[in-house]
Amino acid sequence: MADWIAETFGSDAGWDHLETLVDIGNRMAGQPGEMAGLEATRDAFADVGARDARVETFDLAGWERGDSEIATPETVEESIALPRGPAGEVTAELVDLGAGLPADFESADVEGKIVLATSDVPDYFDRYIHRTEKYQYAVEGGAAAFVYANHVPGQLPPTGSVNGSDGGPYGDIPAVGVSAETGARLARRFDGEEVTVSVDCETPETESGNAVAELGPDTEEVVILSSHVDAHDIAEGARDNGAGTATIVEVAKALAAREDDLDTRVKCIAYGAEEVGLVGSEQEAENADLDAIKGIVNVDSNMGERTLELTTHRFDELDAAASRVSERFDHPIATVPRMVPHSDHWPFVRWGVPGYMVSSKSESAGRGWGHTEADTLEKLEGRTLREQAILLTELVVEVADESVEIPHEEPETMAGYLKEEDQAIGMKKTNGWPYDFE
Repeated sequence: MADWIAETFGSDAGWDHLETLVDIGNRMAGQPGEMAGLEATRDAFADVGARDARVETFDLAGWERGDSEIATPETVEESIALPRGPAGEVTAELVDLGAGLPADFESADVEGKIVLATSDVPDYFDRYIHRTEKYQYAVEGGAAAFVYANHVPGQLPPTGSVNGSDGGPYGDIPAVGVSAETGARLARRFDGEEVTVSVDCETPETESGNAVAELGPDTEEVVILSSHVDAHDIAEGARDNGAGTATIVEVAKALAAREDDLDTRVKCIAYGAEEVGLVGSEQEAENADLDAIKGIVNVDSNMGERTLELTTHRFDELDAAASRVSERFDHPIATVPRMVPHSDHWPFVRWGVPGYMVSSKSESAGRGWGHTEADTLEKLEGRTLREQAILLTELVVEVADESVEIPHEEPETMAGYLKEEDQAIGMKKTNGWPYDFE
């Protein structure tokens, strides 16, 4: 064991790949930088010893950012268009709805108005409300446009998709992101006043793909080790999700050195088009034999802090496997038994496939620097990448062990968990509820 740990602690494979990804620049889904990232990841898989490395392409409804702004009676405020929202120009009364909770929309008349809502969710509220849900409340209320204000200070307007993988179906009103400071100024000075929101964008037909490679024995059963390559066009996408892709490259290198320890085939997948509706993982799940997937280790935005956090989606055996690895290495790994329907494990997990969502433990709520231009390389550390790669390598070997049994669940069970956590409400609101049996 000492040899592969020492090799991983001295390896530059993951960090070098992280630098390659951030130096590409714009890796927005369907744009040239994303394909460059996918091809670079394919090559990195091959270089570390994975076999049959390739990019599997698919068609994509693209989205390309143009100019946007908010014009008030006195100023023109900086904003950025939210992906998958339509182009348009709207002049209407601004209404400040604070955090944009369901009750805020119920108590306000937003018809024909421009809705301003922040990205945070108050501590007293019992569930997370995704950006797309707030947008949908605005659409259903007849709003003319949607303004999404960051709750993290630093003059950082947030981005994030507001429609589904095909450009719909949430709504067709223009949407922009503004910084916390701009949002506060708009609320203080122009609530109840007429403002103009204008958005320019293009929606070409384009192409994305998944970078794929294999490790271990040629078994029918498979463990999926995944991340996503794409990032929003306004930033380097260092943590979200250059970090995850760099990590699985480092893990793939360690697994190549430990192939004799693998009892189950490992399929490494770096997905495209995650940020615009989990399109790459949806493609993979539609074509996969779900019964043959033993488990999923999906790594997304993991290097913000040193301690890994594994969301286990109520699979007790996944929690137990993580605990064994933590005890074996005498190293902390946090586990959280809840449902997270927002990354590339979800197209599988929703049908009962056991899966981890791998991130890092944080005391702060929300995305932090994520989805802003501040998601840059200098905030990450190579030490964190290497430590996490060692733990995740052992975790993949543990999940792949033939003596470890991880039963699948029925879709009805997964739906029940979502209801228990009050997540079904938001998923149904944004057309993300996948079940047709109720």
